[in-house]
Amino acid sequence: MDTVGTGGQTFFDQIGGLPTIQRVVAKFYEGVVDDPILGPMYPVDDMAGAQERLTHFLAQYWGGPSTYSEQRGHPRLRMRHAPYAVTREARDHWLALFRAGLDEVDLTPEQDAEFWSYVTRAADFMINADS
Repeated sequence: MDTVGTGGQTFFDQIGGLPTIQRVVAKFYEGVVDDPILGPMYPVDDMAGAQERLTHFLAQYWGGPSTYSEQRGHPRLRMRHAPYAVTREARDHWLALFRAGLDEVDLTPEQDAEFWSYVTRAADFMINADS
């Protein structure tokens, strides 16, 4: 992923940096708590930590600070999610909540499409169980 766009700005910078990603992730996690499929997969006693990790992961992915790797090492997304049955239904719930998060921020249609494309591919990649 080439995160540097026109004018030398990263996609992270173009979309408004950490505040934008924090808003997306906060809205996403608002929905996770009560979601019947996703809620049980998330650590009730560490929901704030999970939210922080996703925020740092996305920030780093899009060209922001490398806080995620500094704190957690390589993302190893499939390995980290292996203990959970990520079905197509779980993917659909995850994407619906993430869509709500993206709808909370003021991205251009092109930025939204790029962000959405990435999270859709990532969600598809995480499927590890049959429905």
